[in-house]
Amino acid sequence: MDWGRAKNVLIYAFLLLNLVLGYQLWADVREQADTNLDFASLADSTQKAMEEKSIQLLCPIPSMTPALPKISYHYVSGESIGKPVTLKKPVESKLIFMGTDLVDALGDQIPEFGNYRYDPQASQEMTEAELERVKVAGAAGRFVMHTLVDGKWPLFNDQLELYYSEQKIVSYRQSLVEIAPMEDEQEQKILPASGALKRLVDAFIPEGSSIKDIQLGYYGQVFNSESQVAAPSWRFTLESGEIYYVQGISGDVTVNSPKDEEGKEQG
Repeated sequence: MDWGRAKNVLIYAFLLLNLVLGYQLWADVREQADTNLDFASLADSTQKAMEEKSIQLLCPIPSMTPALPKISYHYVSGESIGKPVTLKKPVESKLIFMGTDLVDALGDQIPEFGNYRYDPQASQEMTEAELERVKVAGAAGRFVMHTLVDGKWPLFNDQLELYYSEQKIVSYRQSLVEIAPMEDEQEQKILPASGALKRLVDAFIPEGSSIKDIQLGYYGQVFNSESQVAAPSWRFTLESGEIYYVQGISGDVTVNSPKDEEGKEQG
């Protein structure tokens, strides 16, 4: 075997691989830049209001404005919180950051697991009821996942909780959801995230706040009814843990505090 030639082939192969990976990284960065806005893109009045109130923006502003309908949903069991289930095969907790690997590990243990998405923001804060569920599970903490509407948009009202202990996901709580389109409900182009941010800055977000995440999904006030309604909504998460939902069609605002079990609609 000509080792010198083989060595050159390997070197060229590695160079080619680096070029491919470098191009992919550049493409990903460019795509993210194209689909997200920054502080400088906001209206001058919004920038001025944020500066006067010392409101910081720590994340990109999504630029998407899809046309989406309202939906109805209900829990198959009638309960929004499922009973605790111990996994037959605990999995490494680090897999929570590896979407495909996590689905491969838990897809045959948790029903419809492939249609859920991990929510790092919701996983950081807990209400008293959520803390109690972690204690009952004998866990060190929990990860939150949301079922997806049309395989893309998280339903923020719904939570699949994965409980972990000693770096292993050991159990979960899940209440399966059935989602359906609302009769005579038409798709409507939603309010831009920048417009939702302006509404919050003008009238809702306290001075000195820091916005750490903006995400589009579905959310709705929960009523004493078997079937619930959710609308496309922008979710703004603050460093303080407070969450603001801006309804993407009407612009109505709902505020959730980590200490509150239910959101309070502000209008």
